[in-house]
Amino acid sequence: MRFTIVFAGLLGVLLAPAFADYNINVSDNNNSGGSGQQSVSVNNEHNVANVDNNNGWDSWHMLWDYKAGFAAIRVFRKKACIVHRMNKDALPSLQALDAMVKEKKLQGEGPRGPPPEGLMYSINPNKVNNLEQFGKSIVGMCKGVPTYMAEEIRGASLFFYSSKCFNVNVLWIVNISLCGSTEEN
Repeated sequence: MRFTIVFAGLLGVLLAPAFADYNINVSDNNNSGGSGQQSVSVNNEHNVANVDNNNGWDSWHMLWDYKAGFAAIRVFRKKACIVHRMNKDALPSLQALDAMVKEKKLQGEGPRGPPPEGLMYSINPNKVNNLEQFGKSIVGMCKGVPTYMAEEIRGASLFFYSSKCFNVNVLWIVNISLCGSTEEN
């Protein structure tokens, strides 16, 4: 009996990191034209990463659901969720992101290494009726909030795009531009 309890306790200690959330914070010390404070949480058990950007009225929350293959960003100023397919060529894998978080490579005074990948999305102005298609994590984040689908625009340039864009810089990994309206016409 004693051996079973010790073994179960040891197993719990060894497995806990595999299911835990890892958190880091990234701050813009000046907060002048920057992104405020960002934090990332990786949940290996659910194959999800969360990024929070706290910057007053420009705050947002992003969820990358690696299992479902979708990402969602909840833009507080727009009072809306925007969902898009994950571009797995531009985003780090969950394992790579998890390793960066554990090693705290994302923490610091600014970008290190190559410039971040740039992605541009066009927002469909029609609300999404069925959130279930995007997976439980996105349902949990966007339920009760007007939600819109966005499609990636490949080879586009912000210089030539006529619609207003909301720009998101995610941890010096990727810059995302969400262009278009979140109101039905």
